[in-house]
Amino acid sequence: MPDLQEVATVDDMQSGAMKMVNIGGHEYLLAKVENKYYAADNRCPHMGGNLSLGKLEGTIVTCPLHGSQFDLKDGRVVRWTTWPGALVALDQVRSHRRPLPVYPVEVQGDKILLNPGKEPVAG
Repeated sequence: MPDLQEVATVDDMQSGAMKMVNIGGHEYLLAKVENKYYAADNRCPHMGGNLSLGKLEGTIVTCPLHGSQFDLKDGRVVRWTTWPGALVALDQVRSHRRPLPVYPVEVQGDKILLNPGKEPVAG
């Protein structure tokens, strides 16, 4: 697979927008915040929620399933879930907090390019 894949054009996205793009059967989240583009896995590392259907506030994306939040700049966990106390404790036994894999994005002319072959950056 070539390193850079065209996933959109700059006219395709307004600031604050997110969309899912598929490259080679893998779903990626593409987001635009102000004049910068970010890419990450589209599936939440908590329970696989579709992040492109979530909420974007600045560079923080919120999973629509359980409220987990991740910073698209580096993939770090901002909040693992919105579950109440006992459920969070039970979930922490079952799973551990995992950052959201993020990927390099480049803009060349009017093309937005994603590098899916590059190792994801861990938060």
